[in-house]
Amino acid sequence: MSEERNQQVENLWQEVRELSLGTTSQVEHLDSPPSPLQFLRNYVNPNKPCIISNAIHHWGAFTSWTNDDHLTQTLSQTLVSLHLTPNGFADSLTPLPSSSSLCFASAHVERLPFPQALKQITSTSEENEGVPSIVAYAQEQNDCFRSEYSALSEDVECDIPWASEALGVLPDAVNLWIGNQHSQTSFHKDHYENLYAVVTGEKHFLLLPPTDYHRLYIQSYPAAQYILDKDTGEFTLELEKPLRYVPWCSVNPYPHSAAKAQEMSRFPLYFNGPKPFECTVKAGEILYLPSMWFHHVRQIPDSKGRTISINYWYDMQYDMKYAYFNFLQSIRFQPSLDPTPLIKQNKD
Repeated sequence: MSEERNQQVENLWQEVRELSLGTTSQVEHLDSPPSPLQFLRNYVNPNKPCIISNAIHHWGAFTSWTNDDHLTQTLSQTLVSLHLTPNGFADSLTPLPSSSSLCFASAHVERLPFPQALKQITSTSEENEGVPSIVAYAQEQNDCFRSEYSALSEDVECDIPWASEALGVLPDAVNLWIGNQHSQTSFHKDHYENLYAVVTGEKHFLLLPPTDYHRLYIQSYPAAQYILDKDTGEFTLELEKPLRYVPWCSVNPYPHSAAKAQEMSRFPLYFNGPKPFECTVKAGEILYLPSMWFHHVRQIPDSKGRTISINYWYDMQYDMKYAYFNFLQSIRFQPSLDPTPLIKQNKD
């Protein structure tokens, strides 16, 4: 019975591509913004991503944010949150010190004046020989554009008008992202309709639809946080107290060559299944990332060593699609997984 159920779930991965999303790994590309009706009917309702070109060329940010002077002068007195890690992997899985167990590691966060934050981001970008000892990324989220970077509000639109009209709401949050090539975001999903605009540099996305939930081997990992010693410049990784567990995707789509065979053996549903959708969002383009789609993100900086993006999170509709996704998650699927040992929760 379980083998039959597993086969039906695997059939779903292919059927959703044949019926709706397309059988190639490419994301549909529009030459200009759609009308609200076209956006709603062709992309939001079918939960289908697309890239929109010529979408933000009218923003002042499209030209002014290529100039560091404009940013540093406008935000000269502004404190911002800068996320620091030893390797560029924040909110991702990493081994605990002196252990083979994995944890969900969050970045060390410092509040500092924006000019200093930008300098730290671009200076680590210049270290091309390997990964620097500290990787800086402005990735606060939590509506950070309107809370920390509001001085730049005249440079962009407060929403994406055709998306707001189609969705019938204004954005719940607007976030600014400034990073370099060393920062990556591991596979995860958000319960938002995401309009992701790249202002300078490029963002590279791997995308999987919600139907492919079981291919990412989601497990609960103990939460930990990096702590930076300012005197030595060294990081320590400490488990949160009290111990907390975070459900997270186990798959790294870009394993080191020495570990690739092992990763492919541990996660065959990902590596042997349908290819993820793949796209590069260039400056001036918007990616529509539908709610509940899993995405992995890398970036390519501009000539000044930074990638700057702004995204608009619109609340998703908790409708039948959400109910279907919850039902899919509840299905017991038994992939062949040799999991890395996890820390057991103390029940005392």
